[in-house]
Amino acid sequence: MRLFVSEGAPGSLPVLAAAGRARGRAELLISTVGPEECVVPFLTQPKVPVLQLDSGNYLFSTSSICRYFFLLSGWEQDDLTNQWLEWEATELQPALSAALYYLVVQGKKGEDVLGPVRRALKHIDYSLSRQNCPFLAGETESLADIVLWGALYPLLQDPAYLPEELGSLCSWFQTLSTQEPCQRAAETVLKQQGVLALRPYLQKQPQPSPPNGRAVTNEPEEELATLSEEEITMAVTAWEKGLGGLPPLRPPQNPVLPMAGERNVLITSALPYVNNVPHLGNIIGCVLSADVFARYSRLRQWNTLYLCGTDEYGTATETKAMEEGLTPQEICDKYHAIHADIYRWFNISFDTFGRTTTPQQTKITQDIFRRLLTRGFVLQDTVEQLHCEKCARFLADRFVEGVCPFCGYEEARGDQCDKCGKLINAIELKKPQCKVCRSCPVVKSSQHLFLDLPKLETRLEEWLGKTLPGSDWTPNSRFIIRSWLRDGLKPRCITRDLKWGTPVPLEGFEDKVFYVWFDATIGYLSITANYTDQWERWWKNPEQVDLYQFMAKDNVPFHGLVFPCSALGAEDNYTLVSHLIATEYLNYEDGKFSKSRGVGVFGDMAQDTGIPADIWRFYLLYIRPEGQDSAFSWTDLLLKNNSELLNNLGNFINRAGMFVSKFFGGYVPEMVLTPDDQRLLAHVTLELRHYHQLLEKVRIRDALRSILTISRHGNQYIQVNEPWKWIKGTEADRQRAGTVTGLAVNIAALLSVMLQPYMPSVSATIQAQLQLSPPACSVLLTNFLCTLPAGHQIGTVSPLFQKLENDQIESLRQRFGGGQVRKLKTAVVSLSISHGVTSLVSLSSPDLSLFPSLTLLLLHLQFFFPILARRVLGAKGNHSPGNIYNWRLGSFMATGSNSVVLFQAKVSPKPAVVDTVAATGPQQIQMLMDEVTKQGNIVRELKAQKADKNQIAAEVAKLLDLKKQLSLAEGKPPEAPKCKKKK
Repeated sequence: MRLFVSEGAPGSLPVLAAAGRARGRAELLISTVGPEECVVPFLTQPKVPVLQLDSGNYLFSTSSICRYFFLLSGWEQDDLTNQWLEWEATELQPALSAALYYLVVQGKKGEDVLGPVRRALKHIDYSLSRQNCPFLAGETESLADIVLWGALYPLLQDPAYLPEELGSLCSWFQTLSTQEPCQRAAETVLKQQGVLALRPYLQKQPQPSPPNGRAVTNEPEEELATLSEEEITMAVTAWEKGLGGLPPLRPPQNPVLPMAGERNVLITSALPYVNNVPHLGNIIGCVLSADVFARYSRLRQWNTLYLCGTDEYGTATETKAMEEGLTPQEICDKYHAIHADIYRWFNISFDTFGRTTTPQQTKITQDIFRRLLTRGFVLQDTVEQLHCEKCARFLADRFVEGVCPFCGYEEARGDQCDKCGKLINAIELKKPQCKVCRSCPVVKSSQHLFLDLPKLETRLEEWLGKTLPGSDWTPNSRFIIRSWLRDGLKPRCITRDLKWGTPVPLEGFEDKVFYVWFDATIGYLSITANYTDQWERWWKNPEQVDLYQFMAKDNVPFHGLVFPCSALGAEDNYTLVSHLIATEYLNYEDGKFSKSRGVGVFGDMAQDTGIPADIWRFYLLYIRPEGQDSAFSWTDLLLKNNSELLNNLGNFINRAGMFVSKFFGGYVPEMVLTPDDQRLLAHVTLELRHYHQLLEKVRIRDALRSILTISRHGNQYIQVNEPWKWIKGTEADRQRAGTVTGLAVNIAALLSVMLQPYMPSVSATIQAQLQLSPPACSVLLTNFLCTLPAGHQIGTVSPLFQKLENDQIESLRQRFGGGQVRKLKTAVVSLSISHGVTSLVSLSSPDLSLFPSLTLLLLHLQFFFPILARRVLGAKGNHSPGNIYNWRLGSFMATGSNSVVLFQAKVSPKPAVVDTVAATGPQQIQMLMDEVTKQGNIVRELKAQKADKNQIAAEVAKLLDLKKQLSLAEGKPPEAPKCKKKK
């Protein structure tokens, strides 16, 4: 390999630093050339740096060369690094080019130089400080660090342009600058001249334009942008059009169908598995993100259809059915209703919410399969699988457990190890067991069908080449698909030895069904077909339909590769995804959501917290994991509710409406705009357009910041202008108070519409309070219009948000933190033993697999409840027939949502013994906490009244008993009674 660099060329800095990392991994010759030398023969303009590979190919993108060196050194690519590289190219470089040109070529100093890049520097500092890591992508140096360091070094090596207040940025920059490869790179390129070494290079570059717009960051907007007179004039002209500037509303359709000449937007969110209750991470990753974009699309008057449904076929459903003692169909019916109720509570605006267990699913899936088979894209091959001789069936992945061959984890599944995360072929498991009967399966052969992905790879590449440029595929989805293609596609099995699924219409395969990930994505088509018999107008109409698909990143291969290959091979003009929107993962506090461990908030629990659905929506969207994993935090939820919603947004909207009611009798006053007011109109318009730009690119989290920024502008406007003082003055003063109030309440009206995709109930409440007209509620233009003209009467104004208290949040944190569940190994036993009768012993546990045998349960009892265990097991701690209890396993009968009868006890004629450890869950714990508080108040009141000592003692005893019950429920040892020391 040969690397060509040039002294004074900024791009040479990062590539030399990256080359230093790869030293010794490959033979590399570094040549220094002049800036005018044409190194790449087929380029018309000189270009450095350039890496000539041994194959004769050239790399002449700085980030591409750096990536190549990093890969040589053993670095593994990651999504967050790709996000940073995109940001560096699109946001940092334009600003940095302007700053360096002003400094080196034009000789400017100070803020003239720092101004263009200040926002970008703040963004880097904010990201480093927020994730509390020394480097941009984690604990170790990555490609992103070297590329950004190399870009920034010429400017930041001068301490005058490295702001001291950006401590995380300073630490990061200094750490990298002291590393040997970076030091050598700086010496080679800058030659002790500092930034002036770049002058010959920069003088040959065209003068860069000042960066338009601004870098998209996660920090709140504090500074007002500089406005031109033209921008102010245009904002005032649009404002004055008022309601007359709104277009006529689109007539409603039922069903919604594509319209010629209109923008037709088809939106799907990944179909959730029907076998479980979705948690907050599932909700933000799929349905909630899609709902925001669907609501926004309707506000833009785009012809929009939003659909989703439950994914009901496959192994997971069969497994859940066995756990609950129901048929697969009964499981599907039960959990489909649960999902629908959860999404209804979260106010998800589906046009249709369907399911995949329908005749239409079978018909469309089998049709696509037959077309693929006819065109030679389906293979047959023999697969070795585990077969349970006792159950007389091949075992699908989730019906097998064993020891992970990679990390030794003893409860690895047949498809993946939950501990190390590696994918597993079931036959690779050590000591495999059938989950149904616990016998050891044997390896047998079975015939299966495969989708011939290698044969379809060229078609996929051609389609991606046309689709990706100019599309809004998220960087992580692009990276995932490209990584699959880089490694080369392989045939993918599309059948399974199951009963519950779409039947395979081929002789010899009557006892098999389609693998759920072959036909799950076809569920979008069948759900639409159940919605309208004209479904092909959406799904066989790529010329007129814009398809947006929302999902978490683990679903990307199936939506961006498997289904497109199936559709391309079927050759039936299917609509394929135009914009693939994938989130990263949402974690819970400092761990992961876990139903079995009682950790995290699940959809059916959120409504029991007393926190409204719109607050959940707001916070989930505020922390939406767009570029990297994020985490739900109770403390942060409290802070964001009380600061952003209560003190910022709610405070401004309430004040604006109250001023109209209090000062002007409920009628919007006349507004005479001053130059300062006109500038505010232009600032609000600028932020509104930024909101549109972000949402059009599906930057949902960042667009929410624009709403809060406008609200901050409004609060500041009211504080500066103090209408409550002007209203007491002369007629001119009252006029000024009227202008400020009228403009403020119109900003509130605008915010109510901008909020509609995010907080639909709060939006509707504001619009009802302001009595905003239906056209103004239904359309959102890119200009700020006066939608509440002078003389408009508003309704009754009341506060929008309630403060969250620390004790309330702490209670919820404990309730959903799995603390008591972890301490009791996720189980609390409810035992009631009485004289001479048969008693039921039940186990309340989210994960019954923890107690596959009576012996294990009794051992659990012995460890956590030794006194109770001695009574159950006998004085010697065993359960032989000679003891007073003759135990036998009972049937696994459901007695509640999480309670199952494990066994029965025949009690010998002995004195009555009654022991009760109450079965507890979050609701019972909350009830006990409420009772403790109530009883504590009673004791305090009696003491304050100096009541009879015996009466006080009786109530104190009740309080202590309640506290003991609460401690047991939370898995804590009961507090010892406190004794007063005698003096």
